Amino acid sequence: MKKTSALLLAAGLGTRLRPYTEHWPKCLMPIKGRPLLEYWFSLLKEVKINNVLVNTHYHADLVLDFLKRPSLSSSVKSVFEKDLLGTAGTLRANTAYFNGSTVLLVHADNLCCCDFSSFLNFHHNERPADTVMTMMTFKTPRPSTCGIVEIDRNGIVMDFYEKVQSPPSDLANAAVYLIEPEVIDWINNNPEVSDFSTEVLPNFIGRIATWNNGNVLRDIGTISMLRDAQSDNCIPPDWSEDNWNKEFLTNPIHKQIL
Repeated sequence: MKKTSALLLAAGLGTRLRPYTEHWPKCLMPIKGRPLLEYWFSLLKEVKINNVLVNTHYHADLVLDFLKRPSLSSSVKSVFEKDLLGTAGTLRANTAYFNGSTVLLVHADNLCCCDFSSFLNFHHNERPADTVMTMMTFKTPRPSTCGIVEIDRNGIVMDFYEKVQSPPSDLANAAVYLIEPEVIDWINNNPEVSDFSTEVLPNFIGRIATWNNGNVLRDIGTISMLRDAQSDNCIPPDWSEDNWNKEFLTNPIHKQIL
């Protein structure tokens, strides 16, 4: 299987989660007592992706403390963005880090639980010919609040509907992608582009495969969504105790979200 690197986007402000995010970053919000980023790193460990880049901005010091844990420090690199570059801008700025590999691009402030090995296997071995990326999708109960995709009989994206009233389906973009170098090359050749979802994806309509996550994909961007996530069918990661974890368990954020 081709080498795969990962970019976990963890720089967001989390404005819809205020006041929680005034003192704690969205990407480390607790889900069943474990920080959200642990769920992502557990998925990456499961599929043996060891080349991982995390971008930081808001509460960067707190995210860096998490990334310095012994279980992560050897395989994870962080990059601080003084000014947010946008999702495509972050890919462009770190092209050398990916070095021609397939890139797993993840909005790491979403909760995801699924058979990740199946997702990777589909992209590397089963996706339709002439597609250059695979988009994870999921069925949403609130289509008007999501980016909805329309696919053909082969599961290839043919159109997008970004948070519109009465979209044609309930199949939503999970904002988790496996991307081939051709896409990174296109981003580098279009330096005015900064957003992956609205500026990059439309240029690859007809060349985006889809893989459906039938388990859990949840945006935890509001207080009610974060609270709902505590009941999702996700098994908390089983990480060994360390000093960061001990301090996290005493963090007042746990009581705030109850």
